[in-house]
Amino acid sequence: MDRRVWREACALRDAGYRVFVVCPKGNGSAAATYENLDGIQIFRHRTWEASGTAGYLREYVCALIAELYLTIKIFVRTRFQILQACNPPDTIFLIALLLKPFGVRFIFDHHDLSPELFESKFGNRVGLLHTLTQLAEYCSFRVAKVCIATNDSFKEIAMTRGRKLAKDVFVVRNCPDLASLRRLPPLPDAKFGKSLLVAYVGFMGSQDGLHLLLESIDHIIKKEKRQDVHFVLIGAGTELSKLQTWVAQNGLNPFVTFTGQVPYEEVGAYLSGADVGVAPDPKTSMNDKSTMIKILEYMACGLPVVLFDLKEGRRIADSAALYASPNDPIDFADKITTLLDSEELRRKLGDCGRKRVENHLNWASEKATLLEAYETALS
Repeated sequence: MDRRVWREACALRDAGYRVFVVCPKGNGSAAATYENLDGIQIFRHRTWEASGTAGYLREYVCALIAELYLTIKIFVRTRFQILQACNPPDTIFLIALLLKPFGVRFIFDHHDLSPELFESKFGNRVGLLHTLTQLAEYCSFRVAKVCIATNDSFKEIAMTRGRKLAKDVFVVRNCPDLASLRRLPPLPDAKFGKSLLVAYVGFMGSQDGLHLLLESIDHIIKKEKRQDVHFVLIGAGTELSKLQTWVAQNGLNPFVTFTGQVPYEEVGAYLSGADVGVAPDPKTSMNDKSTMIKILEYMACGLPVVLFDLKEGRRIADSAALYASPNDPIDFADKITTLLDSEELRRKLGDCGRKRVENHLNWASEKATLLEAYETALS
């Protein structure tokens, strides 16, 4: 399900590596326990959607046990040389420690800031669990021979909190692959009967700001009296049912469509019919330092973007976006309206974003750095 990890696996396979993936089955648990997909062997384990402190403890302990079993099973058969861990969880360094005496090198692929993620979910920096997330992150950095960071903010954290040397940290951005994500012929009734379409693509969790987006939509439809725009929200997550209920209770069903999880190949078709892409991730200590792949996907499809004013968001989108005051749904709505009212501005920002992706923010550029990280780990 993680397109970044799949692109990494395919790039390594194409470079001559034998690649094995251990991952959760995901929601529904319908996926096969084992699958050979395009020459990459995938071993899946069961998992649960956690809620609350006890739930997260259970999820992490069960996942670690399953990952340990499957990793040892693969090692006995293959004697692999590199173990790459994509967090969360940040506990896979324990498996790496067990395999280190056998010559296995550990690469920490730092996807999420777990201490900041904990803070955004539970709203505090105190307590045993928060301390454990800090310790696990630190141990992951220290055990790793090489670290992969998703952006410059993550590299700074690896060098400060993780005490890694700059030469051992490689920035591999979560960029779209232009061979698989591009503008396509729009779907039938692409704009759902309206003249304009605003799109959201991504996970729908408590930290992703969908409640702020819905407040913006409510303002646009009811306060600004717009009847010419539809909003399509593509993806799934723990908040989906709550969001659907809120939309129904507030009478917004004629203007909002939830597609649920769709095949990745369909995302380009939805975005090809859209006029604006939105990233409502609120300003938090985690989001401010994170790169949102949806922003790059909008840019790859030539869409102008509206997002809150986040540090890494500005680094990525630059002049391809309009920036709303952090966590202000009314200003976010105003920025959407500004783009809806100006086809020329939409085209200008969309062209800028597409050029940024074509010139350097694409997977063809990033995978060379990934291979360099592996060469360093094996040296």
